[in-house]
Amino acid sequence: RFRLTATGKAKHRAAGTSHLQTRMSQKRKRKLRGTRTVDPCMEPAIREALGKYSY
Repeated sequence: RFRLTATGKAKHRAAGTSHLQTRMSQKRKRKLRGTRTVDPCMEPAIREALGKYSY
């Protein structure tokens, strides 16, 4: 569920996007589009967990 960018940052999808969107405002749904970057303190653990599968 994580991917590494070319610069080595980990990115992931925004939480709360799979269902129950009818009650969300358009603004909220718009903000949830795309990907987020992981907090820098978590990046080493994610990089280690991904191992060679960092693509």
